[in-house]
Amino acid sequence: MSDSYVRIFDTTLRDGEQSPGATMTSAEKLEVARGLARLGVDVIEAGFPAASPDDLEAVRRIAVEVGNSTDGGRVPIICGLARATKSDIDKAWQAVQPAARPRIHTFLATSEIHMQYKLRMTRQQVLERVAEMVAYARSLCEDVEFSPEDAGRSDPQFLYEVLAVAIRAGATTLNIPDTVGYTTPEEFGALIAGIIQNTPGIQNCIVSVHCHNDLGLATANTLAGLRAGARQAEVTINGIGERAGNTALEEVVMALHTRPQYYGLHTGIDTTQISRISKLVSNYTGMPVQPNKAIVGANAFAHEAGIHQDGMLKHSLTYEIMRPETVGATQSKLVLGKHSGRHALRTRLAALGYALDEGEMDQVFERFKHLADRKKTITDADLEALVSDELYQPREFYALDGLQVACGTMGMPTATVRLRGPDGQLHVSAAVGTGPVDAAYKAIDAIVKAPNTLQEFVVHAVTEGIDALGEVTVRIEGSDGLLQISPQREAEVPRTFGGYGADTDIVVASVKAYLAALNKLLVASGQYGNVEQSAVQPVG
Repeated sequence: MSDSYVRIFDTTLRDGEQSPGATMTSAEKLEVARGLARLGVDVIEAGFPAASPDDLEAVRRIAVEVGNSTDGGRVPIICGLARATKSDIDKAWQAVQPAARPRIHTFLATSEIHMQYKLRMTRQQVLERVAEMVAYARSLCEDVEFSPEDAGRSDPQFLYEVLAVAIRAGATTLNIPDTVGYTTPEEFGALIAGIIQNTPGIQNCIVSVHCHNDLGLATANTLAGLRAGARQAEVTINGIGERAGNTALEEVVMALHTRPQYYGLHTGIDTTQISRISKLVSNYTGMPVQPNKAIVGANAFAHEAGIHQDGMLKHSLTYEIMRPETVGATQSKLVLGKHSGRHALRTRLAALGYALDEGEMDQVFERFKHLADRKKTITDADLEALVSDELYQPREFYALDGLQVACGTMGMPTATVRLRGPDGQLHVSAAVGTGPVDAAYKAIDAIVKAPNTLQEFVVHAVTEGIDALGEVTVRIEGSDGLLQISPQREAEVPRTFGGYGADTDIVVASVKAYLAALNKLLVASGQYGNVEQSAVQPVG
């Protein structure tokens, strides 16, 4: 690869999934990995295999199905994260080994505050551990990445020493993380430049950057690191991640794409896939994209101010530095409505990147006809929401079969819910709440009996108009001791689960979203086994 090529290392399935509520099922992770491969990322960090047997199996499945070419296209490296311990490294290797291009990514903290209070190790002990564990990882896998955690707050001279030890032990990529989002672009750029100038043997390695957004500087820091000589950027879709999130893939890629004269760098990303993968990740994680989010937000290409609209009508470049088509945010050329047939629907879905088998097409077409009876025209956004709601869901242990609500100023909000349970039997419950959604959720709880705390409830319209399709995302935390290991904190933290639902009736959408989250919780608890429904495979 040329010296101007920037490798895109996507950690949506690892660092991104550590966001509260962003937990995905194995089937969902696999679909996101397929989407990342279509997007053209160079490396997919598929997870943290030591977290649990389920996480290990999810990474292994991605290594088998996404990490091996089936269509002659470019195959991404499949990476697994491991703390600097033999057991973690063994599990990471077990998970990624089936891939054509596997990578082990191991890390150890190097800042004084982390070494003293978290690791309780001296500098010498850190050097020895890095030498031993990187060498062990290299004995298993030819491609080894090492990260000095909290590099942004580490002594640069000590960093040079640690990185030199990692190189001698066999590291092929050196990742420099600003783990807590502390540095500024000038500082981080200088740190990368200093590492490149002062680390023996670094000319044989790829220098990578991994920035967090605690001060809103993640993208700026990443770009500063790339200008200073780093040639791999570690990013997530929509910038999801712990605390304030990670560097957003779409921001870094489009900055390099839009300003080639300034950066002189390029990636292998198919930018037309960006909007679609953004929507997919948002739906699966239950984390809506803020409207004013750069590149992928609903308002990213909207112009309301009169002076802006006047300029846009005269020439789009007056207020748009990139075209929406460049990131796949195109408008439908086919107007779909109640008289549209299966062929028109299939053609539009194919143009959006969805390949449905006959059974899936039957499901979507039936929902499409019901929606068209209530909505004059169906937009691309409606279709994507419909497909996500109909097909991209966890296995339905409990499915909505009927719902009736009564609310208003005269009386108490009441909901009656009928669910089809895992045994195929219908279960009916009624409850009173502070509003129709609260009443419906209480009725569901009486049937499902999965204790949880509702952490977040978000509603927004997919399109404009009184007949708009409404999307609801929820986030719940299980109340029965469900925990997961955080690799950075090296401790168990409560698991949260996101759910997504879409319907023209917002109460129905709310119930669907809540049931989706509950079904994920039931999968994680093992109450009904761990068999998941496969999601639809989009076209390559």
